[in-house]
Amino acid sequence: MSDYEYDLFVIGAGSGGVRASRVAASHGAKVAVAEEHRIGGTCVIRGCVPKKLLVYASMFAEELDHAGPMGWDLGEKSFNWQRLRDHVNGDVDRLNGLYTNTLDNHGVEQILERATVTGPHSVKLASGREITAKYILVAVGAWPYMPDIPGVEHCISSNEVFHLEDLPKRVMVVGAGYIAMEFAGIFNALGSHVDVVNRTQTILRGYDEGITDRLLRLASARGIEFHMDSRLNGVEKMEDGTLCADIAGKEQRIDTDCILIATGRVPKTEGLGLESAGVAMGTKGEIEVDEHNRTSCESIYAVGDVTNRVQLTPVAIREGQNFADTVFGDKPGTVDYDCIPSAVFSQPPMGGVGLTEGEARDKFGSVKVYTSDFRPMKNIFAETQERGLYKMVCDADTDKVLGIHMIGPESPEILQAAAVAVKAGLTKKDFDATVAVHPSMAEELVLLK
Repeated sequence: MSDYEYDLFVIGAGSGGVRASRVAASHGAKVAVAEEHRIGGTCVIRGCVPKKLLVYASMFAEELDHAGPMGWDLGEKSFNWQRLRDHVNGDVDRLNGLYTNTLDNHGVEQILERATVTGPHSVKLASGREITAKYILVAVGAWPYMPDIPGVEHCISSNEVFHLEDLPKRVMVVGAGYIAMEFAGIFNALGSHVDVVNRTQTILRGYDEGITDRLLRLASARGIEFHMDSRLNGVEKMEDGTLCADIAGKEQRIDTDCILIATGRVPKTEGLGLESAGVAMGTKGEIEVDEHNRTSCESIYAVGDVTNRVQLTPVAIREGQNFADTVFGDKPGTVDYDCIPSAVFSQPPMGGVGLTEGEARDKFGSVKVYTSDFRPMKNIFAETQERGLYKMVCDADTDKVLGIHMIGPESPEILQAAAVAVKAGLTKKDFDATVAVHPSMAEELVLLK
């Protein structure tokens, strides 16, 4: 007989928590998972998946503009936000059901209420029930940061975007990270006037500057208005529903219909009770863990966006898998965080893997940079003069590819294959020796000069 009710109790049923739960159960553990919102977590319910569907929908605006010169007479165009919104939320319901079924099929008990830690081996549910477990895994993810400014209650976060009653005619996006740039592109393509308020001169910090500079120019040309070195000081809601935004740095007020705060996400650890078990946390509330996902309390682990590592869904999934295999499957291992590819589903999309040009110069000193600046073939008949840009950063001494960065149609799809090559340590000569797929945008990767 075990001294505990469960071998594993998981708090949070997002990508990392679900993977850890079902894999631990497949290894024979008795597992329960608590989720206070919906099974599936941020990515599935209010993040990557529904956002990508909005991206696809908004891309039709550009495709329809390109259709005329291609011989298509499509007549008058119209767009129905409610129809799109309801289809997207319907797919979220479908995925929520699939995740629920996955846990059911693996014998994982699902508890749809909030759970908090009360000790190294104990949790308490919102209903008052107390539960013991040999191990506790915290996988509650992160939550949008909302600034403490007057009128912030009139603003929305990325959580609420998917439930807007109507498509706003005017949208203000505060921030210039990947969430901000993606929604700015979505609303702009769907016909809204978009203002982006950013506290610095830089968008998408951490990505290659040559690529982000290109995106800034293209986004501006598409009609997105950027307010750099600015910040949102406060919001006033007028009688007609207009939101009047006080913008510091510009000494002006901007009227808009919707203000989306996208200035980052913070680990959702507040009120979780981790201090009762002596779990160490960082200055932003992130849980500090070692290479095996273990916290400062030996019976409590953490994976995903709640930790002090990389905040990406595929990373959380790998961490959940690694945790379960290590603790319950007798297959210890660690997650390799080197050369993780990432994409921004902006318009046009961009992405990168490995070191940026700046990072490579700081680390290696002497590097070679190969580029291709081209007009995508699909844009030949279009009025737009948008050009794609691919960059390859190599060690000047060894010819090893240190990073690949790109912007242009279908860049994330192309990047996935390129990331394998960078991860494998291939050289520029290996790319040069590969025959091009013609005519394609991807062939530019083996034709870089």
